[in-house]
Amino acid sequence: MMTRRTRVALPALLAVLLASLASGQTRPKNVIIMISDGCGFNQIDAAGLWANGALDREVYRQSGWTRLAMSTYSADGTGYDPTRFWADAEYAKQNSTDSAASATAMATGTKTYNGAIGVGLDKKPLVNLCQVAEKLGKASGVITSVPLSHATPAGFLAHNAGRGSYAEIAREMIDESAADVVMGAGSPLFDDNGKTREKPDYQYVGGDKTWAQLRAGRAGGDADADGKPDPWTLIESKQQFEDLASGNLRAKRLFGVPQVATTLQEGRAKGAPRNDNVPTLGVMAQGALNVLSADPDGFFLMIEGGAIDWAGHSNLLDRSVEEETEFNQAAEAVVKWVEAHGGWEQNLVIVTGDHETGYLCAPKPEGGKPNAGTRLTGNGKGQLPNAEWNYKSHTNSLLPFAARGVGADRLAQMAVLNDPVRGRYLDNTDMPNTVRELWGLGQAEPAGNKPPAVKSAATKAAEKAAADKAAADKAAADKTK
Repeated sequence: MMTRRTRVALPALLAVLLASLASGQTRPKNVIIMISDGCGFNQIDAAGLWANGALDREVYRQSGWTRLAMSTYSADGTGYDPTRFWADAEYAKQNSTDSAASATAMATGTKTYNGAIGVGLDKKPLVNLCQVAEKLGKASGVITSVPLSHATPAGFLAHNAGRGSYAEIAREMIDESAADVVMGAGSPLFDDNGKTREKPDYQYVGGDKTWAQLRAGRAGGDADADGKPDPWTLIESKQQFEDLASGNLRAKRLFGVPQVATTLQEGRAKGAPRNDNVPTLGVMAQGALNVLSADPDGFFLMIEGGAIDWAGHSNLLDRSVEEETEFNQAAEAVVKWVEAHGGWEQNLVIVTGDHETGYLCAPKPEGGKPNAGTRLTGNGKGQLPNAEWNYKSHTNSLLPFAARGVGADRLAQMAVLNDPVRGRYLDNTDMPNTVRELWGLGQAEPAGNKPPAVKSAATKAAEKAAADKAAADKAAADKTK
């Protein structure tokens, strides 16, 4: 039977291979992008001080990794200005992206408006990295610790004008995508404490009919029809996820929905013990890698630690360090997998965020202003560090960016701008464009710090209001002359 990946036109594949050989680029077989949603430099430091009692112990901060910074502004913003950021504490709260626009930028290489899922400013679909991988005959997947149809996983797999259309987005991921793995929270049957709901909520899994099809093994494909992908195998229990990670459970296409509503752990009640009926993000990552690595042509995988952002919005330091620690443990699992499967000569791993949430800084001096560049200090392993929230939403801060493996040096070449505190930085659009180049699909060029070519309606309205006010002020001044 003809499989989905054997349907790729041979002339197109030949053209890609010839382009790759001509460019002299070594191509990564597998690309893994890890995104800690809402995480800035200080969130990593806070988690490190809590988990280790020391700074810079994270696996992606060790030797062998290319460490840079990354800008994240969306088409609703006007770029990132290092001089203004470090001179004006309020500047961080301006021009910030949301997770949808940032995920779209990181998945497609195109800036868009806040709220957009895989579409441009004209609301037309953009090609994402999962689709690129599939066109090259590779497997693809997305996993997250928050609902599977939320902004970040959706941005890498779906196309929708509004991020809040969870059911529509889920149906596209399930019924229309060619992905091989989707994992994330959003169970319709369980609450945030892992307990059975009184009333099911099917929005994150595409509605009750789609959920019924998933449970019956009939969603997303047809194993007996040529040219169509296989249907999804649904797993839900913690034991099933662990069996998948250990190799005791196998599936051609895997759809995993842990038994929890919105997050694996962050959303549970205050003071409640950890949910014991869900897998860790690391176990989910290992399971996804087992499924995707069955493809001899390689794969693309996006792994999101999504609830660091949720903790930042709530200004909960304990939940923030818990979520970032679990993300770091997932990164360790990925590195171990890479070292056992082709090493850094065949794989590219990128670890970064999508935006910072909460404006987390070292405590301000009395009467002072927040300074994101002052490193946090700790109070010993297992103790919360000295840190202070300064906002309830996203900031326009630069984010940490680390890469290792085939193409990490090329990503470093994209970092053409310099921040006086964070050093060299690239833009979030540089990442997918470089991956495309490494896979032989064209030359990547640094995005630099150019503001969006097309301004949003909100930006235009604000500029018009400012111009009108300036004109009125001038008119009033002229009358007094």
